[in-house]
Amino acid sequence: MDPLFLGGQSVNSSSVGESRLARIPRWLRACGVLFLLSIWAAALGYPMLMRALGGAWHAAPADWVDDLSPRTQEVLERAIEDLDPDRLVDVHAHIAGIGSDGSGCWVHPRMRSWTSPLEYLRFQLYLSASGVDGERHADREFVARLRELIAGDVAGGRICLLAFDHAYREDGTLDLENSAFYVPNQYIWDVAAIDRERLIPVISVHPYREDALEELELWAGVGVRLVKWLPNAMGIDPASERCDAFYDKLRELDMTLLSHTGIELAVHAEDRQEFGNPLRLRRALDHGVRVIAAHCATLGENLDLDAGGNVQVSSFELFMRMMDEARYEGLLFGELSAVTLANRSKEVLQELIERKDLHPRLVNGSDYPLPAMNAVIHLGPFVSAGLLSEEEEDALVELYEAHPLAFDLALKRLLRSPRTGEGFDPEAFLVPASLGL
Repeated sequence: MDPLFLGGQSVNSSSVGESRLARIPRWLRACGVLFLLSIWAAALGYPMLMRALGGAWHAAPADWVDDLSPRTQEVLERAIEDLDPDRLVDVHAHIAGIGSDGSGCWVHPRMRSWTSPLEYLRFQLYLSASGVDGERHADREFVARLRELIAGDVAGGRICLLAFDHAYREDGTLDLENSAFYVPNQYIWDVAAIDRERLIPVISVHPYREDALEELELWAGVGVRLVKWLPNAMGIDPASERCDAFYDKLRELDMTLLSHTGIELAVHAEDRQEFGNPLRLRRALDHGVRVIAAHCATLGENLDLDAGGNVQVSSFELFMRMMDEARYEGLLFGELSAVTLANRSKEVLQELIERKDLHPRLVNGSDYPLPAMNAVIHLGPFVSAGLLSEEEEDALVELYEAHPLAFDLALKRLLRSPRTGEGFDPEAFLVPASLGL
């Protein structure tokens, strides 16, 4: 080793290190070694963890259907054979980004920092499920992966790309601290322009913004028909009178509101979960606005505002109560994204399947990239509940590995109520003409 020169004397560096090390308590040295070993193990195991939970997806080959086993090809054909591609629309696919490649997208710094480990890992899972390898061109890779999936979609149909607005305070000022992420309307418009035949831009406008009405008019003027809200994350109270002018403008412009319902777990929303209460959308409906209740409120509980007091009721029960009100027929629709994820009740799903009278008022959605996230896809419980056969489970596993969006659609088409033996009608996946899509 090269010597260290201290006070004009040549001293071997190893002896200096040993003397300094001797002054450190043995227990502290042991802790240091364990810490370094844990960091090393985490560095080695982290990529494996992301692949296991997130998917680490890459582009599907153009001939992916030909590579399927005959059994799985038959299952896929059965799932799409009676769906009109002109009316087949996935109304719920997310585009996200970090601002690379000039996208204008943004995510909260805590989602990109180990100082908030849960949110950081959650965001990394989203990137992995979206086929994003690194942050340098994350936004471009996100779009490229989705385009590959759409190009290989044998069912045809179209897909709605969702913008996502910031959170705002009640006084109309921007609330960055409580914003999870941001996807500009212009970016969604530009991405959808790549293929106007297949891609539908969906804007997101917070109703408390000073320019909210002007923003609606701007995008309605170029043909946009859907507006996306996630009230729990954006800080929107759909029952607030602050939304009245917004609702009036939506009705005037013949636009439809696609709003999250139920509790929200994908992004930070802990102190605003009540904003996802489906009953709070009564105000929009009573203004004559068409509303699509994303996820059919299939997760969590909310206050029963109709009963008063502090009684918590299943969010799904509240949603179904509204669907059964005759005055909302033609205005309120349910949306099927995320209803088959691992954290959803199979009993709730069975009820949705058995309510044949509501199927013409349901629309399909994938909530991409969640159908490509290994951590939330579990088929065993569907078999245990009698909603799927073991043979169908095997075919769906193969389909999932080949094309997650085709898997999401096929899974919903294959589900059967163990009581009636029937599944969702085709109409549950075809958009009503009144939505103008």
